Amino acid sequence: MELTDYLRVLRKYWRSATAVTRVAILAAAAFSLLTKATYTATTSVFLSVKSVATAGELNSGSTYAENQVQSFARVARTPIVLQAVVDRLNLPVTAERLAEDVTATVPSNTATIDLSVENGDPAQAALIANAVGEQVVETVKQLSPPTADGSDMVEATVIRPASVPLSPTTPKVTQNLALGLLLGLMLGVGQAVLRDTLYTKIRNERDLERVTDRPLLGSIMLDETLSKRTAPGLASDHSLAGEAYRRLRTNLQFLALPEGERALVVTSTVPGEGKTTTAINTAVTMAETGARVLLIDADLRRPHVADAFGLETAAGLTSVLIGRATLEEVVQPIGDTSLDVLTSGPIPPNPSELLGFDAMKALLAQVGRLYDVVIIDSPPLLPVTDAAVLARSTAGALVVVGARVVRRGELDAALATLDQVDARVLGLVLNKVQRDDEERYGYSYQYAERNAADAEPRPARLVTTPTREVAARRA
Repeated sequence: MELTDYLRVLRKYWRSATAVTRVAILAAAAFSLLTKATYTATTSVFLSVKSVATAGELNSGSTYAENQVQSFARVARTPIVLQAVVDRLNLPVTAERLAEDVTATVPSNTATIDLSVENGDPAQAALIANAVGEQVVETVKQLSPPTADGSDMVEATVIRPASVPLSPTTPKVTQNLALGLLLGLMLGVGQAVLRDTLYTKIRNERDLERVTDRPLLGSIMLDETLSKRTAPGLASDHSLAGEAYRRLRTNLQFLALPEGERALVVTSTVPGEGKTTTAINTAVTMAETGARVLLIDADLRRPHVADAFGLETAAGLTSVLIGRATLEEVVQPIGDTSLDVLTSGPIPPNPSELLGFDAMKALLAQVGRLYDVVIIDSPPLLPVTDAAVLARSTAGALVVVGARVVRRGELDAALATLDQVDARVLGLVLNKVQRDDEERYGYSYQYAERNAADAEPRPARLVTTPTREVAARRA
């Protein structure tokens, strides 16, 4: 992933990333509050050579002190020192337990031992540290070799007594909060990237490019004015979806269709992607230009076109295919526009076979002579084969991709279904795109809103498919 990809992911998942960071900071704060405070007191002991008479003794003592300072540092944490401290101060611990709270360090190139003691009571920490330092002095006297006259060659001196610490050494609140912030940021970014990687549903053009290189003919922004209606409604001429459908119409007009082909199939991968709404509104915008347009509802399993326009469903496409009616008898005009609709008619028991008959090919040839554009609404590709059968007999298929509805693997399988029957894929339409997924729509929305008041009203409107409740009331 590039830097722009990370920024895009963070813009999308900034809420969860912020929440994770806050939780990490709160956890660090809780840890700091719940951790028992400890104080550290430090005393320093210096090892030196006692005054001697000869240069040889001086050199011997100095070398001994420098070479043995690490050994004396280790001795400071042994029972020979600490048991005496425990006995002197009447401490309720053993020498071994006290050794866990004592630290002896030797600064480089020095003969100094720094003795540190941790304790929950600052005064007690200073008291124990001073006692350990004094006992180290006594222990050095016991262990150092004597000089020629019987005195100690090396002596230890407390050069810095321990004082009562004023602030605790643990917990380190500032450090813990900083680590919590850093860890939270890492976890927040990590979970955002992981969610984006594992999320397989298609949301935008970037996700489409991961599946196929087929052209994207249009992106339809999620329009609440369409999705929230309780009856077959009309969207504003200058709504975001309205302008997107007109861009789709323009792109379709520039497609190089095979000679004599006027029909195209509108399908999707799975139900719920908005292929019927796309077919209807594409037909509406096509008719807006004055072209003679026929919309055929070839979804013989779950037809919705008739409900969207409030049309008769007793006779339609199936009536023509089985020879019980002619096209002229069942086609229904939409108002004073140049749009006609051929509803599905009675639902047959064998939709796939019926659509594959020669009667369907003859009907397509007939409507190709009568209309400039023929748009066929067909079932989704994965559940049934109807759309693939129709696409092979027409100019090709326009595949509607529902944002946050279809998964990448499902779309790939649907396109493979069309390829298997040698059907042409005219292009893709990304539908129901959410504003968070496609930022470029911000400008087009504002532009359309600014000019809505000054534009001339249009006779055609966009249509949304009705809810099941509305369809039931009409029936």
